[in-house]
Amino acid sequence: MHAITFDEPGVVSVGSEPPAELIPGSVRVRTLYSGVSAGTELTAYRGTNPYLNRLWDPDKRLFVEGRTHSYPLTGWGYQEVGEVVEAAPDVAAPAVGSIVWGVWGHRGEAVLPAERVAGHVLPPGADPLAAVFARVGAIALNAVHAADVHLGDQVAIFGQGVIGLLATRLAVLSGARVVAADAIPARLELAREYGAAEVFDVLSGSAAEFVRKRIEGADIAIELSGTHQGLNEAIRTVRRGGRVVAAGFYQGEGLGLRLGEEFHHNQVQLVSSQIGAVASWLSHRWDVERLQRTFMELVQRGEIDTAPLVSHVVPVQDAAAAYELLDRHPGGVLQLVFSFPPPQDLPSLHHLAEEQE
Repeated sequence: MHAITFDEPGVVSVGSEPPAELIPGSVRVRTLYSGVSAGTELTAYRGTNPYLNRLWDPDKRLFVEGRTHSYPLTGWGYQEVGEVVEAAPDVAAPAVGSIVWGVWGHRGEAVLPAERVAGHVLPPGADPLAAVFARVGAIALNAVHAADVHLGDQVAIFGQGVIGLLATRLAVLSGARVVAADAIPARLELAREYGAAEVFDVLSGSAAEFVRKRIEGADIAIELSGTHQGLNEAIRTVRRGGRVVAAGFYQGEGLGLRLGEEFHHNQVQLVSSQIGAVASWLSHRWDVERLQRTFMELVQRGEIDTAPLVSHVVPVQDAAAAYELLDRHPGGVLQLVFSFPPPQDLPSLHHLAEEQE
């Protein structure tokens, strides 16, 4: 069974794994598609992920000296969808033949607890590709929840990659007026299609000054570019006492953050959003599972169209070229999806090599 491995920074290989034993209470799922979370997975590809350089102590909830993970890293992945091909005798659901979504990494097959995917069955006729967005959709919804968006709020969303675009759509569905900011014109155009009232090219000047001229400052900013400069501009954009949701995966030291300026003088609220848990004030009625299911329900009802987000579907054996493309030309990729096994009608990644030239 194919499995993707980060052997060391910048080096990716595709090897094989033996099939796992089917144990009581489990199902065997054969992967159809596996979605890449570019931000998180590039930290593994580049060697910048804090887990590779620091030890996470779950009891203290602190990073301390040491390492949590080390190379090689096999099976990293963000969201998978596959077919149940075998079930243990004691399993009633999901049935063999069901198409299910979940997290089991970039590998061709996995044996999973049946209860983990029993509630993740796609309805008949649903596009399996849409299910690779369940987790990234939950991340976007988690950020919108952390923002505490109200009907009529003015919201600025920085970064219009996959998660940023989904956050734009979800904020609009929540009743917000959204200004979407990014440096890539095609993504800004898609943000308009997802309901953004205005868009701003961050290469053209200051998003904060643009927003303040239009609406005297945003009530809320959601930062999803994952850059410290983006976070600083989000802080500059909100009104006095406004809220900034930091939902990007920031790497290294905070170069570009000027916390003695607008953050300090405008008494800005800074809230972190991360998919490991929901906003604390919602934890009595929301959890990550509910976030995922809610997002998938919105997709299935047609309130969110994920199809325009899929820019590349590539065979798993071309993973090395795919990650090189993500690393060198991130602006040309939205959602990259690996196919398992490669369909006969999909070309090899010669077209990706052409894009890199």
